[in-house]
Amino acid sequence: MEALEISRSGLDVEWRRLEIIASNLANMQTTRTGDGGSYIPLRLVSGPVESFRRILAQEQASAPAHPKGVRVYGVETQDAAVRQVYEPGHPHADPQGFVTYPAISHAEEMSLMIKTTRAYEANLVAMAAAQQIYSSALQLGRQS
Repeated sequence: MEALEISRSGLDVEWRRLEIIASNLANMQTTRTGDGGSYIPLRLVSGPVESFRRILAQEQASAPAHPKGVRVYGVETQDAAVRQVYEPGHPHADPQGFVTYPAISHAEEMSLMIKTTRAYEANLVAMAAAQQIYSSALQLGRQS
């Protein structure tokens, strides 16, 4: 059942990443947050549960390594770069007529979303393959 657990951990991480991307896209035109500041784009930090070095050391010690999947290490803020647009009629314009927006690249967020979606789909395919293999193993067990 490890294959299912590994794929499930990948699904959890990619789903969380999609939520962060959606939040960044939703706040592209946000001029002020609830506390009066500007929105700061976020990025998900994820990686393997166990380090490659530890798995390799375990294999070299003649003990079978059991990968544990991936996990979220945290959410970090990106550089607080902003873009200023001249909109003198905007209610949040400064005295010179500029409105400050977060510097979120729509193309970058969309390409990251596609990449994340592909990773999510790959985990689903791996999970379906593992289920099929387990089902076939049960069929073989019943026949013998």
